[in-house]
Amino acid sequence: MRAIIYVFSGTGNTMRIASLYKEEFEKSGVITTLYPVHSDMSDLPDPEGYDYVGFAYPIHAFNAPEIMLSLAKAIKAVPHKEYFILKSSGEPLKVNNVSSLRLVSLLKRKGFTLKSEYHYVMPYNMIFRHTDREAMRMWETAKALSAVEAREVLAGAMHKLPGVFFGRFIAWLLRIEQVAMRVNGRFFRVDKQKCILCRKCENSCPEGNIRIDENGKFTFGKNCLMCARCSFHCPTDAFKIGILNSWRVNGAYPLDNPMDETAPEPKHHHGWYCKRAYARYFAEAQDKVEKAGKGQ
Repeated sequence: MRAIIYVFSGTGNTMRIASLYKEEFEKSGVITTLYPVHSDMSDLPDPEGYDYVGFAYPIHAFNAPEIMLSLAKAIKAVPHKEYFILKSSGEPLKVNNVSSLRLVSLLKRKGFTLKSEYHYVMPYNMIFRHTDREAMRMWETAKALSAVEAREVLAGAMHKLPGVFFGRFIAWLLRIEQVAMRVNGRFFRVDKQKCILCRKCENSCPEGNIRIDENGKFTFGKNCLMCARCSFHCPTDAFKIGILNSWRVNGAYPLDNPMDETAPEPKHHHGWYCKRAYARYFAEAQDKVEKAGKGQ
C-alpha cells in the first residue's frame, strides 16, 4: 500500500502535521511520500498509483493558499479517486471549516472525491506570537489527535467538517487576500544592517519570489503568497513585510524541546483572544483521543 500527501507548508506547521500522518501510516505498513508543493510543478507525482491521496495546507484568510489551487489545476485527472485534506491554522474558529471549498471544487473537476478533512490548531506565524507553553499544548494535542485521525483515514472513515452560516460568502469575500498579498509582497524590505546574506529566504521561497544580486540587493516579485517563510525563519529578524509588518512573528517555536512545567507562565496580552474557541478545541480533541483509547 502506498500514500502520497501533497503538502504546502509556509513556516513548517503543516509539514509537521503531514509528517505525523506519514509516521502513523508507516506503522501500518503504508509507504508514504510527502511532496512539498512549490511553484514549479513539472515534477508533480501522478496520484493514480497511490492507494491514499492527501492534500495539506495552512489556512490563509479562511481559504486554501493560491498555490494549492494551482496544484489542483495542474494535477492529473483521476476519476473516482478518494482523497483527504489536512489543514492548520492559528485559531480554532469554525469559519475555518469552509477554507477548502474552492480546492474541493477544482479537484472535483478532475474526478477526485473528498472522503475526509481534518483541521489542526498550530501556533501563529502571523498576527501575534503564542507563548511557548501555548504552542507546546497545540503541538502535543496535534500529535495525539493526528494519530487517531490518521487511523481513521486508513480505515476509510468519512469525516466532513460542518458548514458555517454565510461561510461560503466569507470565504469568497476574503479571496481578495490572494491578490492583495501579491501587491503587498512588492513592499517587503530588508534591514541591511541586520541581514547577513545567508540567502535562506531566497532559497526557500516556494514561489521563487525573492532575488538577491551579487551586490546584496533584494528584489521582490509579484508572486508573494504571504506564507511568511522568509520573515519567520530569518536568523537576524531583518524583514519588514509591508502593511502587515505589525503582525510579523520571527523565530521558530521550541516544539521539540522539553518544557519546564514548573516555570511560571509568561504574561500574554492576547489571553482573551478566541478563548472559548481554544477551550472547545482542546476539550473536543481530548475527548476524541480518550474515546479512541477506550476503543469506543
